[in-house]
Amino acid sequence: MKCFTIYLSSVMIEETQPQMTSFAASATADLTALRQQLLDLFCQMAYQEGDFVLSSGQRSSYYINGKQVTLHPQGAAAIGRILLSLLPADTQAVAGLTLGADPIVAAVSVVSVYENRPIPALIIRKEAKGHGTRAYIEGPTLPEGAKVVVLEDVVTTGQSAMKAVERLRDAGYEVEEVISLVDRQQGGAEFYQSVGLKFHAVFSIQDLQERYRQMQA
Repeated sequence: MKCFTIYLSSVMIEETQPQMTSFAASATADLTALRQQLLDLFCQMAYQEGDFVLSSGQRSSYYINGKQVTLHPQGAAAIGRILLSLLPADTQAVAGLTLGADPIVAAVSVVSVYENRPIPALIIRKEAKGHGTRAYIEGPTLPEGAKVVVLEDVVTTGQSAMKAVERLRDAGYEVEEVISLVDRQQGGAEFYQSVGLKFHAVFSIQDLQERYRQMQA
């Protein structure tokens, strides 16, 4: 995989923010090191323990606020490179359900340009736009039958990403795979298998919890 470097002007970072390698280093690091850096960022910024109610309605003793990482500059750079490396060679676009997937698909699309493998990003609305084209899908129009991979930040039951899959298929696109940053391992993988979708996650919840406890020690 080709490497790319982006030069940034000075960026102010609060002292309370977790430290991570520079953005340029994220862009050129090998994927194994980059995955570890991304795991640390999830543990520092996104993973919380307590009493929470999830979007699925389930109660949980922990919560993962993925947007703390996906909207972080180093997080976005790492996500873009890692997920791009996981896409099938014939992928023609990445897509995801708003809002959680928006920064993820954007990061992959931007990084793809620097890897000489430009891949458009699509954002799937939960409700049709109330004006103009009244579309469910935002982004470039692709040829019918285009192969699209759905991306997600955190998978619990799998229902959220499935909404994106259904909208994309209704539009005439081919969707065979879902890739998530984190799998909570609460039925999502089994659900995708039951409907004939391939599923891959960068991290399992065990990965996060084990590293979180190491960092708390």
